[in-house]
Amino acid sequence: MARRRNKKKKEETLVDLVEARDQAQSFVEKNQTAIFGGLVAFVLIIGGLFAYTYMYKAPRELESQEQMRQAQFQFERDSFALALTNPGGGYGGFLDIIDNYGGTKAANLANYYAGISYLNLGQYEAAISYLEDFKASDSVLPITKYGAMAAAYGEFQDFDNAIKYYNKAISAGNNEFLIAYYHKNIGLLYEKQGNFAESKKHFEEIKTNFPNSSESNDIDKFIARVAAKL
Repeated sequence: MARRRNKKKKEETLVDLVEARDQAQSFVEKNQTAIFGGLVAFVLIIGGLFAYTYMYKAPRELESQEQMRQAQFQFERDSFALALTNPGGGYGGFLDIIDNYGGTKAANLANYYAGISYLNLGQYEAAISYLEDFKASDSVLPITKYGAMAAAYGEFQDFDNAIKYYNKAISAGNNEFLIAYYHKNIGLLYEKQGNFAESKKHFEEIKTNFPNSSESNDIDKFIARVAAKL
């Protein structure tokens, strides 16, 4: 009796498999155009991505880096106006790199260079605008980006935003020398605002946590100065 049940069960399983195979075959026959179209589309997408990456994007990245070298050379010479628009040798300035190579790493970095260049040229609104567009990702540039933006706001006498961006710079990394420098700048800005308690707190932060920084050398006199005004 058990053998009959097992045999019947095997027969039912075989029937189910045959039906499943037939249904699958029928589905493929009825939808082969759509299935083939989907496969073609998939191949085209993968091929397109490959072509974009290796035949367009990668060469464009290399070209943009090559084009920016002369602007970087002028920047390092503190020739900021030339670096922005006319570095020489038939190469484009940072503004040309931004316009002509959007989406590349070089164009992104050119935003940073342009922002720092405008900061040094005293064009603070332009400096802030380009620095905002720069997407920083390493361990130092996020700190210096926000620090430069803070400096630009400070030149506007917009001390609230200057303090805000110095605090962003402090939170963006762990470079103790830059962070000590920004703490001192915040302390000075609070002192200008008459907020001597906050000023003293940032000066004391340098004395306590950054004793090896250059800002700590004469920090006691800053602490004493604001303490006398409390």
